[in-house]
Amino acid sequence: MKPSLLLTPLLITQLLHAAPLTPIPYKTVGERTLNLHIEQPADHKPGDTRPAIVFFFGGGWVGGSPKQFEPHSQYFATRGMVGIRVDYRTIDKKNGPPTPDICIEDAKDAIRYVRKNATDLGVDPERIAASGGSAGGHLAAATGLLPGFEDKDAEPSSKPNAMILFNPVLDNGPEGGWGQKRVGDQFKKYSPAHNITKGAPPTIIFLGTKDKLIPVATMERFRDNMKKTGNRCELHLWPDGPHGYFNQGKLDNKPYLDTVTKTDKFLASLGWISNL
Repeated sequence: MKPSLLLTPLLITQLLHAAPLTPIPYKTVGERTLNLHIEQPADHKPGDTRPAIVFFFGGGWVGGSPKQFEPHSQYFATRGMVGIRVDYRTIDKKNGPPTPDICIEDAKDAIRYVRKNATDLGVDPERIAASGGSAGGHLAAATGLLPGFEDKDAEPSSKPNAMILFNPVLDNGPEGGWGQKRVGDQFKKYSPAHNITKGAPPTIIFLGTKDKLIPVATMERFRDNMKKTGNRCELHLWPDGPHGYFNQGKLDNKPYLDTVTKTDKFLASLGWISNL
């Protein structure tokens, strides 16, 4: 499958006549309302059972915007999926707690909201993918791997059915991890790499080989441990790619097209969308 095969759908993205839905609030904390930003297929309607892909933006848990994954969300809407971009609380560097508990809590609540309201959203509750980049990739992986950060009897499940991760922070430990200074000795509580168990969602990961935050060896170790536990996990490396290389507009869009093409193929292998 060549990246050029995506050019037609990418052009369609610019012409979608189905306007994005009005932001949907999924949670209110104090005076702040957190929204889901949704892109939908042109013929989408409530009651459909479409696969969904839920995106979490990157920004080191302290910043970022749901706009980051708008191109991805729009593209997968042209492929018949419901694209959902999540606004979540970030850490206040001056006054807030140092650890990303609120980020993870919001991520799990967002997945749960989508599953609980699947009929109204026109989504299949058993075909929800969690996706994100960098710290947003950590949150996507947290929904799939980390216990806790929610009530024990919380229903429905916040665990996604697949994970699509772009230069994600998966290891918060002292050996090749990121964020360990922030989470300290509690790193096992926050680190997806330290919470791999059998039955994890099938996963695809993208990483540039020149990423200064996430060593290739760390990601290879995660992939190998996922496979040893009986889980499906693909790792795709982009030669000389820096952190954030996958975003639309980077490096003449070549890595964007490559990663979206491989994600498309991954989703087709799950039977969620048709082959291009």
